[in-house]
Amino acid sequence: MNKRLVYVTLCLVLVLFSCYEIKHYFGSEQTFTEADLQYGATGRDVYELQGRLKFLGFYHGDVDGDFGYNTLRSVKWFQSEFGLDVDGIAGDRTKLRLWEATKNYRPTAAEPAQGGAAGGGGGGAPAAGNMAPSSQRGLSAQDLRIMANAVYGEARGEPYIGQVAVAAVILNRVNSPAFPNTPSGVIFQPGAFTAVADGQIWLEPNATAERAVQDALNGWDPSGGCIYYFNPVTATSEWIWSRPQVKQIGRHIFCR
Repeated sequence: MNKRLVYVTLCLVLVLFSCYEIKHYFGSEQTFTEADLQYGATGRDVYELQGRLKFLGFYHGDVDGDFGYNTLRSVKWFQSEFGLDVDGIAGDRTKLRLWEATKNYRPTAAEPAQGGAAGGGGGGAPAAGNMAPSSQRGLSAQDLRIMANAVYGEARGEPYIGQVAVAAVILNRVNSPAFPNTPSGVIFQPGAFTAVADGQIWLEPNATAERAVQDALNGWDPSGGCIYYFNPVTATSEWIWSRPQVKQIGRHIFCR
């Protein structure tokens, strides 16, 4: 008799617990659409992405619906901590894991007026209203920041003129029809930069790297119009050696 009572009691507890979980599951707001979210995207999905990341302590910027540098770094941080592919793209798996980890999340501010999420890769551009425009070539503050990251990751041990040359190569690629037409598109093009491959792109840039980017934007191109460079000591690609070499600055050979 006692065993039967215990069995019934356990069944009731399990039923009540299941009901609670179902209520909790459906009571949590989930408004993500099916679109993958990546650098350059804007909209309500990005707003929710930032809000949930901030709820967990992975994001410390403004919740503004603008997938910029800070959001990209936060997504990568979240992915690394939750055993996901660290690609900076909030796809189905990342959004599901984020939603599962933030079921108690509730928006604390009004969502942006624009609806939906605009997916954007390296060639996309965040909404102008959420960007701090630079005075050079129409590039945004986020464009300048990711360029400074690239310069710092690729050339922080190089002489200053070499750092400016690396920034100039990025701009030369942006202006070339053979490459993506945005700094982020150029920098994150697969296999393009060692700093992206080894993660040094996420190191905090110093004032020298930032100044090098600005000098390149102001028209200084120590590379002489080059769109490639490589370190002859570490280069493993035979193809890069076939490019017409223009000059060597520090440890880098610049070529066309």
